Amino acid sequence: MDAGVFARESERLGRTVQIGVASGRVINVSFPETPPDDAETEHPLLDRVFDYLGGESDHFDDVTVALTVPTEQRRVLDAVRKLPYGETVSLERVAKLAGLDHEDEEDRRTVRTALSENPVPLFIPDHRVRDAPGGAPSDVARRLRKIESA
Repeated sequence: MDAGVFARESERLGRTVQIGVASGRVINVSFPETPPDDAETEHPLLDRVFDYLGGESDHFDDVTVALTVPTEQRRVLDAVRKLPYGETVSLERVAKLAGLDHEDEEDRRTVRTALSENPVPLFIPDHRVRDAPGGAPSDVARRLRKIESA
């Protein structure tokens, strides 16, 4: 299916994994307490996510995402997307990887904003950035880091 809302409950996360897809591209990922009534439960990406949650290494770098964010935030998210599975980095390192000045407060704010407004956490793995806000709830981010460190 190339469009719709797909969701499945995850015991590992203690939440639902919900993926929004439009024209074959992932447009959002969220982790609501319960799945929406109108969500479909079957989608190949959900299968991959649940394999990942079960401990299978998957970088998801082949997943097509649709981002509508300002250019500098896109640079940040593109840099985060390239972070290796299981690795965690500082906010300052992300700034450098995105070509921003890690010592400039405005650039640091750009990084924090990009991470906190990340529409597709997991596929852009902001949980790999320590001590920074992310698109996923903090309890989900902790569990994702734990899965990747196992």
